[in-house]
Amino acid sequence: MQYNKIIKKYKELFESLENYDKTRELPSHRKRIDVTLSVRAINKLRELSKKTGKPVSHIIEEKVMGC
Repeated sequence: MQYNKIIKKYKELFESLENYDKTRELPSHRKRIDVTLSVRAINKLRELSKKTGKPVSHIIEEKVMGC
């Protein structure tokens, strides 16, 4: 069914909307922080970014959040 494909594709968006309904807080607030990493870690993050097309910040956020 098309409905299931849409739900699967936009799962995070639907979860965010559901959370907003419960808390009335927008989930997309982002904050800049400073982090010190080794040159090796930075180079690996850049490689992952090129391979996946994701920004480095998104890669770090996914790892921290356990995705």
